[in-house]
Amino acid sequence: MSARRMLAAVAILLAGCATRAPEPGTSVAETRFDALVTPGRTTRAELLAAFGPTKTVVFDSGMAAWLYTAPVAGGTHTELVLLVGRDGIVRKLRKRPAYPTDPVP
Repeated sequence: MSARRMLAAVAILLAGCATRAPEPGTSVAETRFDALVTPGRTTRAELLAAFGPTKTVVFDSGMAAWLYTAPVAGGTHTELVLLVGRDGIVRKLRKRPAYPTDPVP
């Protein structure tokens, strides 16, 4: 399965998270996230040190999808989905902003 398809599958699986309030330890400031996360360079250890553990889906290939959220105005949040390679390096980053139809927790 290609990385793009894998990321899409994870986004679909985690879509239910968009309608719930973030769990403790998974919510981060989007500006800090943007400053610290660079695909191809940021490591799993750096993610853990900067933001702590979060919801993770590990695939048979050794790749993993990590989900963080960033609060935005109105009590909603943006989803920040990372694809982390077997080598522990962030490979892809996808943001899903809050939709106007998302329920406010």
